[in-house]
Amino acid sequence: MKPKTLRFFSASLLIALLLSSIPAPVYAAHSITSVVPNTIVNDVANAITVNGVGFSLGAPVVLLNGAALSTSVVNDSVLTATVPAGTAASVYDVIVSNGVAGDADAVCTGCLTILAPTPIPTSTATTAPLPFVRPQMVVNATTTKGSVQTNSEFKLHLNLDNAGSATAYSVQAVLSSTDLVPLKNGGVTVLGTVGSGSNVGFAQPFLVSGQIYGQKIVVVDLTLTYYDSLGASYSDKFTLSITATGGVSSGVAAATSTPTGVKSSQLVITGYSTDIDPLQPGEQFALKLNVQNVGNAKAQRITMIVGGGSGGTSGGTPQPGGVSGGGGDFANFAPVGASNVQSLGDLGAGGAIEATQSLIVNVSTNPGAYPMKISFSYLNDKNEVVNDEQVITLLVHSLPNLDVSFYQPPGVLFTGQPGPLPIQIVNVGRRSAVLGNVKIESESGFLEGNTGLVGSLDVGAFFTIDALYTPEQAGTIPLTITIDYVDDFNKPRTIVKTLEVEVEEMVIEEPTVDPNGGGVEEPAAESFWQKVKRFFLGILGLDSSPPPDTESVPLDEGVIIEEGVPAGGGGGGGGKGGP
Repeated sequence: MKPKTLRFFSASLLIALLLSSIPAPVYAAHSITSVVPNTIVNDVANAITVNGVGFSLGAPVVLLNGAALSTSVVNDSVLTATVPAGTAASVYDVIVSNGVAGDADAVCTGCLTILAPTPIPTSTATTAPLPFVRPQMVVNATTTKGSVQTNSEFKLHLNLDNAGSATAYSVQAVLSSTDLVPLKNGGVTVLGTVGSGSNVGFAQPFLVSGQIYGQKIVVVDLTLTYYDSLGASYSDKFTLSITATGGVSSGVAAATSTPTGVKSSQLVITGYSTDIDPLQPGEQFALKLNVQNVGNAKAQRITMIVGGGSGGTSGGTPQPGGVSGGGGDFANFAPVGASNVQSLGDLGAGGAIEATQSLIVNVSTNPGAYPMKISFSYLNDKNEVVNDEQVITLLVHSLPNLDVSFYQPPGVLFTGQPGPLPIQIVNVGRRSAVLGNVKIESESGFLEGNTGLVGSLDVGAFFTIDALYTPEQAGTIPLTITIDYVDDFNKPRTIVKTLEVEVEEMVIEEPTVDPNGGGVEEPAAESFWQKVKRFFLGILGLDSSPPPDTESVPLDEGVIIEEGVPAGGGGGGGGKGGP
């Protein structure tokens, strides 16, 4: 039996050696290097970008606390995932699982912090209505670092200001463009809380994916969302223009290379203004544009198209009637007096020209910032059609339209005597207005009760203020009424109106002196017949008061005046007294 056992052991050893020689599958280790952004707020769904290595094996998925997120694979080193709104606030480990047996999960410990929305401060009651306040985020400055050309990467640096009079909470910025691909964070940046008058900056990396050769401007859309202290949401959209450097990045094949010392013309709007400031719905204004040829070649037969358009296909000879300017957006601004197409002639290299376009603001336009596209179509030195498009921004206000007057005639005032000033403020505009303090002033005299807080006025509503005015001099005295308020862009403004009142001197009657030396002359005494007249006037219900310039004077001793007896009564006799 021993030889059979030995043979069996030898066969088993041989099988084990053969199995050990078969190579086991080896998986490439994958790991996480960063999570962008690493802090988010759970009031909305947030996109995160997971950067690392070895993500191409299997079906990678991003996990939070064992729960799988909606995951997209960009490449073997970049994953994007969406964190649902309402995810509990905490510090999370980010895990990437390739879903392959034997391949360990990649873990980034504490790489993602989820915050709850910032608590909204409890509003305090006020004794009087306050002017409307709100946060207002604006773009202060934009700069780029790197070359803006096809297949290259660059960073866009932005500086934002809170120009409003209230704090902006949970500020979030989203950048998007048809020619650019946002890197690292999917174009979403959380800026948090920005106080009134404060500023915040951030940088967004981009990859130029589109073919921008020959383009001078790359357009990027910026959308800002935020809240005020009462929970009201705001959303602002800005159109940013980035100057392209042209060509392609080194090492990448291109259809056409950029020759050294090439001659080209380029028209740029270096400044613009309006003859009316501020612009309001229904107003006609002149838009002045300063256009400069910043290229090194002459621009010929320049056509300016307000609202956007073109003059034919680049590279071909323009044909008669080939300028297209009717496809622009004229919902808020429309040309008046002439079309939106103008001929500016020729402009040499470095030359400048001022162009003017008459426009009108649509009466239905709401207050806000409105971008306007301006196109220039011209021929270069090779007689090729070139189209340059740019964007400017026009601000539209809706200022209060108020009527300030007396709601009843104040009458004639006298110097040194207080008199009422019944003043009312009526909103005669087309939309409600929120007004601040009103103040009545005069260069001469003394005013009481001349200030007040107006508050909100609906269309056709009025506010009255009754002041007491004690003038110091006679004549036509002007009164200045000043009303403070904040406009649609949170800029303090003032409305000043002038009213006039008539003031006369107060007349004081001096007693007359008897020219015969009898001292002060007393007013004449009322006669008997004057008394009889007043008696019958009283019976008829008419004014029977004694004349103001007469008074009863006692008779000399011994003088008797006979008085008439009414009809039907007895008679009386009279006599004269003697010593």
